[in-house]
Amino acid sequence: MSGVVNFFKAAAPAAENKTFNPQKFMFLRWKSFLAMTIAYVTFYVCRLSFTVAKSALIDIGISPTELGMIGSALFFAYAIGKLVNGFLADHANVVHFMGFGLLLSACMNLLMGFNTNAMWLTLFWGINGWAQSMGAGPCVVSLARWYGSKERGTFYSLWSTAHNVGEAVTYMGIATVVATYGWNLGYFSSSALGVIGAIVILLFMCDSPQSAGYPPIGVIRNEPQDEIEQQGPVIKSQLLSLKNPALWVIAIASASMYIDRYAVNSWGIFYFQQAKDYTTIEASAIVGVNAIAGIVGTIIAGVLSDRFFPRNRSVMAGFISLINVCGFAAMLFLPKNYYTDIISMLIFGATIGALTCFLGGLIAVDISSKKAAGAALGTIGIASYAGAGFGEFITGVIIDHTSYIEAGKTLYNFHSLSIFWISSGLLSALMCFIAAGIVARRNVLTESSVTN
Repeated sequence: MSGVVNFFKAAAPAAENKTFNPQKFMFLRWKSFLAMTIAYVTFYVCRLSFTVAKSALIDIGISPTELGMIGSALFFAYAIGKLVNGFLADHANVVHFMGFGLLLSACMNLLMGFNTNAMWLTLFWGINGWAQSMGAGPCVVSLARWYGSKERGTFYSLWSTAHNVGEAVTYMGIATVVATYGWNLGYFSSSALGVIGAIVILLFMCDSPQSAGYPPIGVIRNEPQDEIEQQGPVIKSQLLSLKNPALWVIAIASASMYIDRYAVNSWGIFYFQQAKDYTTIEASAIVGVNAIAGIVGTIIAGVLSDRFFPRNRSVMAGFISLINVCGFAAMLFLPKNYYTDIISMLIFGATIGALTCFLGGLIAVDISSKKAAGAALGTIGIASYAGAGFGEFITGVIIDHTSYIEAGKTLYNFHSLSIFWISSGLLSALMCFIAAGIVARRNVLTESSVTN
């Protein structure tokens, strides 16, 4: 047991270099960042492979309710795992921790390709959810260890585009494999990419500056920590973060946003096939546009928030949420038209990418102790994926109960489901503005105490 603990615990500080070489430090930091980001792309491929296989699984007799059960198993396991593993990641060697999680996820994708029993699929996908929860926490902890507060927003947004790239690879690449060679090969391809990602982590990622012989990033960037961060244990910083009411409001906002995010990620292809009569490849291409737009939206939002809202990104998140609802409503309520569907996905994708970055972690890290980055992310994560799991299950049930048979063919009425999805987006926007008020008040009190 001690060997396992030693394998996963944070790497010990190496002997500090006598002279600081900024070129070598930047090279090591970029190498770690790129390895982490590329690997997180494959995390997402291993998470979304089930999405592009749904129509094929329905064709072999698995019902929408069973699909909802399988999908929700990942979300609920991921929600709990993200909290637990977020707290653990603050203490962990992020290289070993993240690499193991990705290998486990790849194994579960491999097993999914060999089975058609709904109960076994639910078990495998639930384990995959836990494995997936070992990805984001280590990434955010790594960002906190390697980047100062004045640069973290930009690099966080760059890393956050990994999920958009992963979605694009899945919806375009893996979906093509499924359509051409069958759903089994789709899972096998995802598994292979997961193994490659784990190898990239182990070969090129570094745990922390201290483990490579450099001082902490706060010293390098001349950003001294407060007394609690300097002297207090990690667990104390984690518990203090949980007392921040803004963190819990952001958690509700993120949970509501994740319902809509995974409405498109998990059911978007199915929706376009059944509601607008697109083929699998056409539907996958439209949803893939959402993922590509998310890359641009995430980067732009991250840079703009560093420039205009560095102390209260919740304000920007609230307005982005309202734009997101407009794009989603256009997708759901406008009649079939390839160009308007593409435009709606561009709007939805750009804004959901920014919101995933902001609500899914960056705001939580901003308003929490740097030593509790993983815990803050874990708190947001359990709420986010509890919301996603709830949405996944309810979506499957609504689809089942609003379907009907006409001329021997199963048809679907998506009106009730559309109302559910839009309401979730509006709730997220409201919570963002409430959080913005809490953070603004805290900032005023902080400035007053400093002045006095």
